[in-house]
Amino acid sequence: MKTNNQPVFHLGKTVTAPQLTYFQQHGIIQFKNFLDKESLSLILSEVAQVQDFLLRNQVEKVNGIPLKFGSDINGTPLIQRIAFASHYSNALRELLKDERLLALTNLLSPYDGRIGENEKDGLVINHYVNTDSSQFRQLGWHTDSPRDLFLGTRILPMLNVGIHLDDCPLENGGLRVLAGTHHQSLFRLLFRKKYFIDHTPDERETGFEIEAGDLTVHDGRLWHRVQQSPFTGEKSRRRVMYIPVVTGAYQPKHAQSPTPFYHKLAQLKQHLHGGKPQWAAAKATEGKLAKVNSTAI
Repeated sequence: MKTNNQPVFHLGKTVTAPQLTYFQQHGIIQFKNFLDKESLSLILSEVAQVQDFLLRNQVEKVNGIPLKFGSDINGTPLIQRIAFASHYSNALRELLKDERLLALTNLLSPYDGRIGENEKDGLVINHYVNTDSSQFRQLGWHTDSPRDLFLGTRILPMLNVGIHLDDCPLENGGLRVLAGTHHQSLFRLLFRKKYFIDHTPDERETGFEIEAGDLTVHDGRLWHRVQQSPFTGEKSRRRVMYIPVVTGAYQPKHAQSPTPFYHKLAQLKQHLHGGKPQWAAAKATEGKLAKVNSTAI
C-alpha cells in the first residue's frame, strides 16, 4: 500500500489550477484543516444531538434510507450511519452553504454540479467503532456510480466529499483508494472487484494520514473502501460526514421515497451472515436512552 504523498492543499473560495490538475489525474484530493477546532467542536455537538433526536423518536429510516445501529463502547445505543443528517440540524444545514464547499463544484467542470442535500442519501454521517455489537466497522470495495443504474438513470459525474471529525492515521484503517480508476472503462467500473463483498487490501491502493478537520474529495467512479481499524474501543472511533456533489436532473428524496434496492441487498447480506436487525441493536439498549444528555432539536 502507498501513502498519499500529494502536496499540502488548503481549500479556499476557489479551486486552484494545481488542485484541479491533481484531482483530474488521481480522482482524489485531500485538503488540510477545513474545519478549525472551534468549528469541529460545534459540528461534533450537532452530530450528537441529531443522533439523540433520531434514537428518542425511534426513527429507522430517513427518506427511505435505513439507518445503521449498534452500541457505543459504554453500551449505549449508537447510530453508525445517518442519512440526510442536515435535515435535523440548522448548523449542519448552514455548513453545506460554505463557499468553500460550493467551490468544489468546479471539479466537475464542464458539468454543472450542486450540493445534493436532498438527493442520493444527503449528508451522511458514518460512525465506525469496534465493539462487540458493532455492525459497521469497515466497508468493502465499491464505486459510487452504480447507484445511478439502480435508480434507473445513466451514470453521471459526481463527487463524494468527506469531512473527517476524528484523527485517523494510516495505522488506524480508514479510507483506501485505487487512484486514477475514475478513468476506467464501464466494464472495469462494474466488474473490477466484487462490490462491498471484497475487503482484500490491494497492493496498488493508497491510504491517508488524516487529522480531524481534514476534507477529502473523491470522484464517484473511483474504486475505494474503508479499512477496519485494528484497534477496539475509543482508539478505533472514526466519524466522517459525506456530502454528495451531483450533476444531472434534480432528484430529491422525501418521506415517501422507497428504499433503494442496494440498501435492501445490504440488509439481506446482514441477515444471511447472522447479523441482528439494525433496529434490534438500538432496541436492546433502549432503556439507556434516558442517560443521553443531549436535548431535542
